[in-house]
Amino acid sequence: MVKPLAVVAVGGNALVGPGEPPDTATQRRNLTRVAPSLVALARTHRLVVTHGNGPQVGRLAAQVPAAAMALDVLDAQSAGEIGYLLCEALDAAGATRSVTVITRVEVDLDDAAFTSPTKPIGPAVAADDATMLAATFGWSFVARGSHRRRVVASPDPQTVLEMELIRALAEQDAIVVCAGGGGVPVSAGPGARRGVDAVIDKDLSSALIAISLGAEELVILTDVDAVHIAHGTAGEQRVIEATPDDLRRWSFEPGSMAPKVLAACRFAEATGRSAYIAALDDLDVAVRHERGTRVATDATWAVELTKETEP
Repeated sequence: MVKPLAVVAVGGNALVGPGEPPDTATQRRNLTRVAPSLVALARTHRLVVTHGNGPQVGRLAAQVPAAAMALDVLDAQSAGEIGYLLCEALDAAGATRSVTVITRVEVDLDDAAFTSPTKPIGPAVAADDATMLAATFGWSFVARGSHRRRVVASPDPQTVLEMELIRALAEQDAIVVCAGGGGVPVSAGPGARRGVDAVIDKDLSSALIAISLGAEELVILTDVDAVHIAHGTAGEQRVIEATPDDLRRWSFEPGSMAPKVLAACRFAEATGRSAYIAALDDLDVAVRHERGTRVATDATWAVELTKETEP
């Protein structure tokens, strides 16, 4: 009997938490937390794992020798780094076979994202440093309190070039790590493709892959426990389950929760199946709908006040 297929997206910020140094030891430690749950899921599912790269690619881009390097090259570099560490953690947790595929993803050069960058990468920097970097390299920044964070173009993924290879590897029951950082963005169209200076959102690429593979489940793991609405207010609520139409009535932070919600909605609408948004440590309970947020066309709107706002 063929096992069902699941796509699990691991957030880059989940691999390097707030206040943690973006070094190898930190990533190894955090991957060690999630790898056993991934391996356990692979016993009952064919498994495709994607991951973000926001902190990692931002760190590479901020280095002086790398400052002039195009983002597509840094995307590939960070995808190789995290993919290697993830396979290492999976093997240590008992995976039989795991493989990393550096994945190219076509984007439309006319995408409005190129004129309105929203994807945050790298650490927060002081306002004066942001001004200097903007003047030197033409980078864009958004305010994060008294600091600034670099934002880059995040065009919508159109086609995953390695899709059939990913499918074939998954059918051989390998845990396939792919679309690192959303994939390496390349120009669409026939003939020679060229790299594009952007960072694709990994959740949108994950939804595209999950839909194309006919996955039974899409799970998006991040650094928060679920989707929250009215965030930061006295009426803040945690969403337990919702339909895509329910969630589209609310606004979420661009480059952060917004693409996760959009990815979950796209998958649910295209397949009629469930997508889950949950914390990095909650994979095993999220797929049983015991934690996190379930997004599905047959869901019933269910929310609860966050603990912070309960009397």
